[in-house]
Amino acid sequence: MSQTRPEQDQQPVDLATDLLQTMDQVTQDALNFGYRIEQGFTQFRQRSAERRGDRPVMVAFDCYGTTDHVRILGRALYKTHGREDPTAEDETSIRGWRSFTSIPIGFAHVDVEIEGVQFRLVADKGGVIDADVEISLEPGVHTARLRTAGSAWATSRIWVVDDSQRIGVVSDIDDTVMVTALPRPMLAAWNSFVLNEHARDATPGMPVLLERLRRRHRGLPFIYLSTGAWNVAPTLRRFLSRNAYPPGTLLLTDWGPTTDRWFRSGPRHKVENLEQLAREFPHMKWILIGDDGQHDPEIYGGFAQRYPQNVAAVVIRTLSPTEAVLASGRLLTADGPELPEGIPLIRANDGASISEQLEEHGLL
Repeated sequence: MSQTRPEQDQQPVDLATDLLQTMDQVTQDALNFGYRIEQGFTQFRQRSAERRGDRPVMVAFDCYGTTDHVRILGRALYKTHGREDPTAEDETSIRGWRSFTSIPIGFAHVDVEIEGVQFRLVADKGGVIDADVEISLEPGVHTARLRTAGSAWATSRIWVVDDSQRIGVVSDIDDTVMVTALPRPMLAAWNSFVLNEHARDATPGMPVLLERLRRRHRGLPFIYLSTGAWNVAPTLRRFLSRNAYPPGTLLLTDWGPTTDRWFRSGPRHKVENLEQLAREFPHMKWILIGDDGQHDPEIYGGFAQRYPQNVAAVVIRTLSPTEAVLASGRLLTADGPELPEGIPLIRANDGASISEQLEEHGLL
């Protein structure tokens, strides 16, 4: 009678499992090492700024909220001597790379004042404040003031949405409201480090489309959801204003390594913010506007499947053949995301054509 040798049979599996576990551990160690290196470099720059006497400044971003809570957004930085003020709104030409020379104040303590009510918040490692505070406010536009130790007060608007509001707009930026016409691998670097807002073009018809939506649905909030870095928020804000886009809240992200990724996931950033909006405004339906150059159809389609009660329509700007090749390296098909019954899918290349289809569905 032959005898089996289970220890030998099991050995290849154990070796493979051990190898995978070792590779996972090596990857995790590398990620942690990258994260520590970035943190160490940031702390070195921060100490250098303190020794030079660079002054702290607050950059306050426009916020949104309901009648019982507000999402506060801002960033604490050191202003390097001889550089533009990152809070300035009247600079005539600021190239994006200069915004990356500002030094974040990691874990800064930030005082926030809204209608005489004060809060104390703590920034993240990149100096970014993104926090909800509980406060009772009337619908409309209010003012938030933010400062960190040694800085002056910075002010921003708060768009408090009426509880009866039922329609809102979430829009992507690159290739949706802003024409970039660059290969996607170069897009982030070019927009962030080279261009200023005067060199960017608005997508044909999109400013008029969003303004028509604003007039049709009084009081609706505008959320500009992008995978761009917070560093370029002032540049994007000036671009939107100069091209007559309705004012709204920018929801951007922070680049750099984390403890589990080399770079933050753009799709995850969008998904998480959409889900937060669904929790904060459970009775609101959103018109989701994006483009088919990257992941917007999948992101919006997945959100509509999970939260059909929170989606009024999915609008996908279809890129031209040239834009499509630059954005994704291939010609795109006419297929769109599968949506639950009753949620319209609108596809067109420009704002005028999108407007016509929104009118057909009673949304404009």
